[in-house]
Amino acid sequence: MAAEQGGRFSSIEVPLLNDEKVYHVNSSNEAVTKIKEQQHQTVHVGNASLFKTGFHLVNAISGVGIVSIPYALASGGWLSIILLFIIAIACCYTGTLVKKCMDMDLEIRTFSDIGQHAFGNKGRLIVSIIMNSELYLAVTGFLILEGDNLNKLVPNMEIHLPWLTIGGTTMFTMVTAVIILPTVLLEDISLLSYVSVGGALASSIFIFSLLWNGAIDGTGFDGKGKFFIFSGIPSAVSLYAFCYSAHPVLPTLYNSMRNKTHFSTVLLLSFLACTLGYAAAAILGYLMFGEDVESQVTLNLQTGKLSSRVAIYTTLVNPIAKYALMLTPVINAIKMKISCNYFNKRVTHMIISTSLLVTSLIIAVTIPLFGYLMSLVGALLSVSASILVPTVCYLKISGAYKRFGFEMIINYLIIVMGVAIAVFGSYRSIVDIIQNLYLE
Repeated sequence: MAAEQGGRFSSIEVPLLNDEKVYHVNSSNEAVTKIKEQQHQTVHVGNASLFKTGFHLVNAISGVGIVSIPYALASGGWLSIILLFIIAIACCYTGTLVKKCMDMDLEIRTFSDIGQHAFGNKGRLIVSIIMNSELYLAVTGFLILEGDNLNKLVPNMEIHLPWLTIGGTTMFTMVTAVIILPTVLLEDISLLSYVSVGGALASSIFIFSLLWNGAIDGTGFDGKGKFFIFSGIPSAVSLYAFCYSAHPVLPTLYNSMRNKTHFSTVLLLSFLACTLGYAAAAILGYLMFGEDVESQVTLNLQTGKLSSRVAIYTTLVNPIAKYALMLTPVINAIKMKISCNYFNKRVTHMIISTSLLVTSLIIAVTIPLFGYLMSLVGALLSVSASILVPTVCYLKISGAYKRFGFEMIINYLIIVMGVAIAVFGSYRSIVDIIQNLYLE
C-alpha cells in the first residue's frame, strides 16, 4: 500500500493501481447537478478491469491473519467457524456501504473522506487515527512473526553479553528490523509494490503446504478439537475480524474501476474466495494439531519436512516487503502534521520512519505475543475500520438512521455486533497479554 496525499491525513492505496484518470468539468447536466449542487465537479474515470480489481482486493484481504486462523478456531471450537462466515458477510456488506457513500458524493475519494463527510474534521481525524493505529500495530505483528518463525528454523541461537543474554526470538526480531530499515527509508516504494501483490499466491502456497504436510509428510489429521469453547469466543472472533481489515483500500479500488457497476460483484467474489481460503487453513490446522495449535500454526510444523519449510518461508517473505508499504501512510500522516521548515524533507522522512521502526521493534520485543496482540488489533481497530466506521458513516450520510425499516435494523444489528466484539474482544486480549507478561 502506498500513501495518498490528497487530504490532511493519509489514506491507503493499493499498489500497481495506476488506472484512474481525473477530469475537471463544468457540469451543466441536470442529473449531475442533482448529485452535486455546484458548478465545478471532479469526475474520476478508471481503467481497471473487473479481474484486475478483484486481484488487488484479494491481495489486500489476504495477509498474515492466515497463520493465526487455526488458533482462532482452536480458541472457540469447531462451532466458532460459523462466526468466521458471519464476520465475512458483515464485512462484505459494509464494503458495499463504502461504495454507497462514495456514490452519494463524488468528492469522496478516500476512506478518511467518508469520515469527514459524515462528521466533519473530527470524523476525518478519528478515521485516520483508527487506520494508522491499525497499520502500525499490524507491522509490529510482522516483526513478532518474523522473529518467532526464524527462531523456529534456526533454534538455540543466543547472544551472550557480559551483562545480558539475548534470546533467539529477540535476536531474530532485531535482525528483521535491521533488514527492513532500508525499505522504510525509501521515499519511492513503488518497487516494493510489485512484491506486495503476492498475497493471494502466498496464501494459496501456504494452504497447499499445510495440506501436503498433513496428508503426505506424515503429520496426519488426528488432532482432537473441542466442539465449542464459550470462553474463547472473544479471542476467536477478534482474530477472525483481523483477517478482514481491507476496507481503507476500497475507495481506491472503486475509483480505479472502468465499470463501477461491477464493484459489488467483485467485492462478493473476492470475499468469498478469501473466506474459503481462511476456512480451509483453519480446518486443516485444527485437524492437524487440535488444541495444541500455536498462535502461528507454522510454529507447530516440523522443520525437517519440505512442506513445512515452504510454509514457513512463504510466511516470512511477504511481511518484509509489506512492512514499508503499510507503514508509509503512517509516516506521511506524521509528516503532514509537523513543520519541515527547519529540516530537509529527506532528513525528516528518515527520522520519522526510523523512529516508527524502532518503537515498533520495542513493542515487538516487549510484547512478543503475536496471537494476543493481533487479537487486540482485530477487536479494537479492525472492527472499527471494517464494521463500525462504514456503517455509522453510511447511516449519517444517507440519513437512513431517520427511516425505520429493514435497512436500518440490519445496520444497527451490525453496529451492536461490532461494539460487542470491540468491548469483549479487547478486554479478553488485554487480560491475556497481562497474564502472559506479568502473572506467569
